[in-house]
Amino acid sequence: MKLLGSKKIYETMEEIINPEHTMLVMWDVQNGLVNNVFNKNEFLSSAKRLLEAARASGMKVLYTKITPLPKEYMSPAMISSYMMRFHVDDPEKLPVFMAPGSREAEIYDELRPKENDYVLNKHTASIFIGTIFDNMLKAAKIETIIFAGIATEIGVESSARDAGNLGYYTIVASDACSSSSRDGHEAALKSLSSVVMVSTVDDIIKNLKY
Repeated sequence: MKLLGSKKIYETMEEIINPEHTMLVMWDVQNGLVNNVFNKNEFLSSAKRLLEAARASGMKVLYTKITPLPKEYMSPAMISSYMMRFHVDDPEKLPVFMAPGSREAEIYDELRPKENDYVLNKHTASIFIGTIFDNMLKAAKIETIIFAGIATEIGVESSARDAGNLGYYTIVASDACSSSSRDGHEAALKSLSSVVMVSTVDDIIKNLKY
């Protein structure tokens, strides 16, 4: 660690992911997404190992859930995006994506939250937009965020970039993230590696203090 005035500059992975100032974010690990990733078994194995290690270290764990807005509160651009996603030509025909209470919206059982974990409902592909997440981090004195979950090239990438821009040490757990698109997943990891840290679960666990 180096000092710049009163600022502590972390240099090693062990310093950066010290559980006292680190949070693990499990991004949208909901049934409707987990069941459609290209590498489900490998993803689940890595994500479970990361969760177990984070909890054993005392690290804070937060889950996000896609929580749809009523159409009257969705922007035209968002509605258009959903129309393309669901291949419909009439906004009235749009299904409710991840409808609250539906099976697809529930967090995948093998990755389910524990008692001290927090579940944050959100409406966009960035954890910082439309939520009080940044306030929560500051209140808990969090300096580092580790991102895992689905989809790498959508919410994980958007949130990781925003986290870096807001001044947080940011790590994307490469094998604990996934997508329905292998190409999209791999392209996002390659792009992210130029702006944030991209590390395997093994590397993260190896440097985690217990």
